[in-house]
Amino acid sequence: MEEGRIAGYFRNKSLLITGSTGFLGKILVEKILRVQPDVKRIYLPVRAADAASAKQRVETEVIGKELFGVLREKHGKGFQSFIEEKVVPLAGDIVCENFGVEGAQLREMTQELNIIVNGAATTNFYERYDVALDVNVMGVKHMSQLAKKCPNLEVILHVSTAFVAGERQGIVEERAFKNGETLREGRRVDVEAELRLAREYKKQLAGDHNERKAMKDLGLARAREFGWPNTYVFTKALGEMTLGQLRGDIPVVIVRPSIITSILKDPLPGWMEGTRTIDAFLIGYAKQNLPCFLADLDLAMDVIPGDMVVNTMMAAAAAALPASETVYHATSSLRNPATYAVLYRTGLRYFDEHPRVGKDGRPVRARKIHFFTTVAAFHLYMVLKYKLPLELLHLVNLLCCGLFSHLYADLSRKYKFVMHLVDLYSPFALFKGCFDDGNMEKLRLAMAAEDSVAFSLDLKSIDWDDYFTTVHIPGVMKHVLK
Repeated sequence: MEEGRIAGYFRNKSLLITGSTGFLGKILVEKILRVQPDVKRIYLPVRAADAASAKQRVETEVIGKELFGVLREKHGKGFQSFIEEKVVPLAGDIVCENFGVEGAQLREMTQELNIIVNGAATTNFYERYDVALDVNVMGVKHMSQLAKKCPNLEVILHVSTAFVAGERQGIVEERAFKNGETLREGRRVDVEAELRLAREYKKQLAGDHNERKAMKDLGLARAREFGWPNTYVFTKALGEMTLGQLRGDIPVVIVRPSIITSILKDPLPGWMEGTRTIDAFLIGYAKQNLPCFLADLDLAMDVIPGDMVVNTMMAAAAAALPASETVYHATSSLRNPATYAVLYRTGLRYFDEHPRVGKDGRPVRARKIHFFTTVAAFHLYMVLKYKLPLELLHLVNLLCCGLFSHLYADLSRKYKFVMHLVDLYSPFALFKGCFDDGNMEKLRLAMAAEDSVAFSLDLKSIDWDDYFTTVHIPGVMKHVLK
């Protein structure tokens, strides 16, 4: 097939990609190398003590993955020399100025770079505030400063999340945040003030054995102060604001994916790493330790396969206009929504046809799950089912001089953990917004025929029942629940 415009854009280009050891980062690196073997160079900064350690990490955690099987087969014996020519591992870290790259290597890289892709992030909903700010905000600041040292830079591609929208309802627009904008009416946020707050609070806690929890609680409190449900989406929003303030006239593309799921088509259908929000449900169900779940089966869960996110990223970078800042929602809730009922239905079907084997060697029959559509109803159930028995156990424990102390402590810890998870995940499980994807649709409509095949953005072509039954759930079972 003739080379399309998107693949052609990456010919002889040099890229720097952060977050390459992550799920999305691996898919992006593989796709660029596969569809455009004439890419000039791909710099991959990874946390490592030195160049040799960085090379080892990239070989083990990126190139050595099963995902690269098609590329490895395509190049045969020349695969290793191809990778060594195109991929440059760097011992670096986005929390450092210039990502920790120095001297001649920094000068050579900055002169050469055409595209910077920032895919690095801490995605922990309940991350320490200082850590989340370092990666999701200061990382963006360092990227912006590095970008200004690159005379041949054409575009910055920043990966955010659609859930920077918080708990908004209705249509969520594809637009950049204004500096200081919050989700709470009448409130403004000062990014620099938040950075100072985290630094000063950390100093106050020096030597305190509760420092870790205190810094986590601070992040959650600051997020909710300004209308965001957790530290992750709050600091990603602050990162977007930082990029908007510091980019100058460098073209910027912000891609906001929703819940990223396994690869739909190429190079390896069903491949994935890590546990997404919905996969926690699948894994819990597979292990038969999930009697109930917080979700409204009629609501769209808004998922998008990882390869479609990467297609969006590459198409958006190729379409970037001079001095522009464009936001793309890589989402499905508007054009082809998949409800939680689809996930539940396909899960029942899959585990009925492919039952897991119990410890006794017998097939474990899939049980139905009770769903709660409100946090209040779920809390009431947990109180009646677990909290009251716990209190009774506590009383018995006191009467028996602490005989059941360990049991009570263990069950109490598990109860608190579940309630904490519900507190963090409920804004996503019960999300009632719908993401506008007009910019993504414009990309699709503008594609040449050859691009629309190699970089498909056609969400309406996905049969979600078939995808979950034959691709995603088998992928979770194979690659995540090993």
